[in-house]
Amino acid sequence: MKDFIKVMKALSDPNRVKILKMLQHKAMCVCEIQAALDIAQPTVSKHLKFLEDTGLVGFKKDGLWVNYYLTDGSKSPYAASLLGNLKHWITEDREIQLLIKKLQAIRREDICK
Repeated sequence: MKDFIKVMKALSDPNRVKILKMLQHKAMCVCEIQAALDIAQPTVSKHLKFLEDTGLVGFKKDGLWVNYYLTDGSKSPYAASLLGNLKHWITEDREIQLLIKKLQAIRREDICK
């Protein structure tokens, strides 16, 4: 039951939901997520750590960059189910649509010079 509750808590914060929706479109570093959501870097890192602990998000180091991505959910059947369904959930939400559109203009090279 602990794993189920932890995965469900991941959706209890709007910023974590937005991070998951953004990562559906591309792997991102902390600075890109920070720019998209306009929230503090420590807050982004805290959300990413929470999502990583639930098995929803993973990361890969690439030189100086740490790229966060959606996992396949293999760490938890609840994570796998949530990730599968989230692809279809709230795609019509105006705030999510604007956020996804905003991603096109965000480039880590411009942010983290």
